[in-house]
Formats: sequence, structure tokens, C-alpha cells
Amino acid sequence: MIEVKNLSKVFRKESIEVQVLQDVSLSVQKGEFIAIMAPSGMGKSTLLNILGCLDKPSSGEYILDGVPVQDMDDDELSRIRNEKIGFVFQSFHLLPRMTAWENVILPLIYGDSDGDLKDRAVKVLTSVGLADRMDHLPRELSGGQQQRVAIARSLINNPRIILADEPTGNLDSASGQEIMKIFRELHSSGTTLVIVTHDMDVARQTDRIVEMKDGRISNDRPTRSPVEAAI
Repeated sequence: MIEVKNLSKVFRKESIEVQVLQDVSLSVQKGEFIAIMAPSGMGKSTLLNILGCLDKPSSGEYILDGVPVQDMDDDELSRIRNEKIGFVFQSFHLLPRMTAWENVILPLIYGDSDGDLKDRAVKVLTSVGLADRMDHLPRELSGGQQQRVAIARSLINNPRIILADEPTGNLDSASGQEIMKIFRELHSSGTTLVIVTHDMDVARQTDRIVEMKDGRISNDRPTRSPVEAAI
């Protein structure tokens, strides 16, 4: 489903160049649940932005569902994002003057979707346990509830892939576990998930950990051995 080959990313400002990604190659199969793990500043969020078609690599290939996307223009990348990818961010990115359900339908508005938007929002909010909070503003919700709204928003277009950047980073441990439970349920339903994290406790709840150091993949391993997975 996702394949990157010899991917590099260089940020340039005047005469200064910073190489954030160096010769990264990675494959993610349909239905996988993986964690990309590294300390801050090691390139994991930049890689996620490229996977999510929010940024372009400086060199290398990115193939999504068999289609090269690294040379697509902004309109083509926007269409790919809207049709195939859902995003969850550490800081929620909810609009403060809009209710939970109004925040959830934003991708549908931008995508010119038809149908009863509120009904669709109610369905996904119910799936993340917020049926009784759909008319609340973000300030009336806890951090964990706000992140569940953000997850519902990522699901509204029925994406095949969910990309999450430090989704538990602003949450207490209990709320973080609630979010990881939702992700595991999504994984069980066949959704492909890629999570960026620096938290090993979070990474261990996925099927595979990809570790990065200095902009390169330093390790790529399953979280459980085949024997453990069968138990």
C-alpha cells in the first residue's frame, strides 16, 4: 500500500541546508499497524508529512496504492489526501467556536460531499464514544475527548490509511490508553495505521516498530515474535 524508496528531504533557507531524511526506504502493507519511533528532531514527523502528501521529498520515490505521488501537483496531492488518508495530530487542531460534530464534518465541506453531514458526524462520533458530546465546544471537552473528536474527523471520509503524529503526546496515561484502544479497534477492522511517537509504551501496542536516528531508519522489527503473536 505504502512504499518509499531512497527518500531524502532537505530544507533550505538562504545558504543553509539541513538534511532531515537520508535515503529512507520503507514499505507498509495494507492493514498494518506500525509505529515510527525516534526522539525529537530525528525526521519522523517529516516522514509522516510526506506519507500524508502534506510535503514532497527532495529526492526518492513515494508509491501509494501502486501510483507514484512524489511528482504530483498540489491539486492532485489534495485529492489523494481527501480520498485515502485521515490525519490525527498531537494538538487536536479543532476550531474553538465549532461544536464537536461541526469540527468532524470539515473534511466533507472541503470535499464538496453530498448527503446529511450531521448524520455522518453522529455515526463516527458514536463510534469513538462521544454520542453525548456532539454539541459541545472543544473547551467543554477533556483532552482525551478532544482527541476522540479529532479521530472521528479523520474517519469521516472512510480513509484507508490513518496517520497519527504523537496522538497521545498531550494526554494523561488513562486518556492515552483510551486513544490507543480506538486505534486497535480500527486496526482490527482493516484500517492501515501509521503512528509517530517517542513513547515506547505506545509503540509496543502496534504490530511493528520502525526506529529512526539522524534521518535514517536504524531498526525495523515486529513488536512480537511469530510465536508470541500466535498465543
